[in-house]
Amino acid sequence: MLQDQEKEAHKVTLIGAVLDTVLGVAKIIVGWLSNSHALIADGIHSLSDLLTDALVIVVTHYGRQKPDQEHPYGHARYETMGTLVLGSLLIAVAGAISYDSLIRLWEAENLAVPGWPALVVAALSILGKEWIYHYTMRVAHKIKSKLLVANAWHSRSDALSSIVVFIGIAGTMSGVQWLDQIAALIVGLMVAHIGWKLVSDSMKELVDTALPEKETHDMLEQAKSLDSVRSIHSLRTRRMGSQVFLDIHVEVNPRISVSEGHQIGVQVEQIIRDKHSDVEDITVHIDAEDDSDKSLPPLEDLLPLREDIIQRLQYCWRALPIDFHSNQLVLHYLNNRIDIDLYIAESLPKTVSEAILKQQIEGEAWLGQLRVWRRA
Repeated sequence: MLQDQEKEAHKVTLIGAVLDTVLGVAKIIVGWLSNSHALIADGIHSLSDLLTDALVIVVTHYGRQKPDQEHPYGHARYETMGTLVLGSLLIAVAGAISYDSLIRLWEAENLAVPGWPALVVAALSILGKEWIYHYTMRVAHKIKSKLLVANAWHSRSDALSSIVVFIGIAGTMSGVQWLDQIAALIVGLMVAHIGWKLVSDSMKELVDTALPEKETHDMLEQAKSLDSVRSIHSLRTRRMGSQVFLDIHVEVNPRISVSEGHQIGVQVEQIIRDKHSDVEDITVHIDAEDDSDKSLPPLEDLLPLREDIIQRLQYCWRALPIDFHSNQLVLHYLNNRIDIDLYIAESLPKTVSEAILKQQIEGEAWLGQLRVWRRA
């Protein structure tokens, strides 16, 4: 599956690279011969796509690798880093184009008028880059790759900039001599905007920014739809490349078994996965109560575990004719206390009542309720 996705990503990227090479070289040569600085700037923009194409090929190879011992969550962040670098390259290219355009605007009286071949190349660039944009976007949505989406928009920026260049060249040929440089400056600003958007989105992902509020709300409502779920008091979301990871706290009936609570968690997970195909991993925490506002106490103040409780009960009841084993106790950790269900044999003397058992251990600070159940 991941290998098929990698092949599709490489195929569309290589096709785009060939197109970028042909258009980039043609724009620079024709722009130089036709005296169009805007077309030359657009050609540099096209050739910069070759760097991003190479980046996409490398990153999609490593980013689509399966999880391993060193990367248990997978390698999707390689795509995020690749998108960050891609956006940074676009900003750098935009800065160079804009700076050169401003310098040339100061010398507008010495600028030459572009020739008609520049218009033809600009028109071909519009058609070619718009085609590769739609092709790349289809593949990106199919394999759910944000990096390919970014590369598609890089191609769209080339198409848009070529439109600006076409208008600038046509205007300059019509007598507005400085319009070619204004077109080059606009191209630079457009490229910078796209680069900043890619950098911004990647930075948000790298610092584990949550999913949009509406998507998170939908997930909460879907998890709450189970009758066995009392409440959802925590849902944390983050994105890694095209994958989504969730941590969810599900509150259930505190008296049910561990296995029943686990089964409720499994169903919550499946409900969310059915509605959100980009969810890669869900960590479900089953809670007997809402512990979202409770801070973790020091180790010495934690409630005792089963072994310590049995030892304490045996000591408190040492003078009573009662014998019990670990599997006769069911412990409920609620409200910073421990409720105990004790299942004892019917042969226990009637003189050993529930009241007597409670009386012997009522001094234990951790004790909540004690309920005694007699069985044959």
